[in-house]
Amino acid sequence: MLEPLFGSTNSERVLMFILSRDEGYTREIARFFKADPDSIHKQLVRLETGGVLVGKSIGRTRMYSFNPRYPFLKPLKALLQNAMAFYVPKERERLLMNKRRPRRHGKPE
Repeated sequence: MLEPLFGSTNSERVLMFILSRDEGYTREIARFFKADPDSIHKQLVRLETGGVLVGKSIGRTRMYSFNPRYPFLKPLKALLQNAMAFYVPKERERLLMNKRRPRRHGKPE
């Protein structure tokens, strides 16, 4: 939906994921959208280089979140939230459901 503005589908996916979950890492985002981790990583690096995202290393994993000092953060988040309203309800619910706690082995998703 916002692909023409952001330049690629994966860029939109990364921003929507981080908007709905506050932070994320390459494999997590790629797994969620069933996308190529390399292309997701390239978008994360591009957005970090542009100052939209900030990354912090936690062990061997690099977690990304919105840069609170980015001058257009409020308008960007408003745009993404407005676009989220036009997502298919099932996709929107999937994005907003945040399961991060460990689950018992063998328990269904």
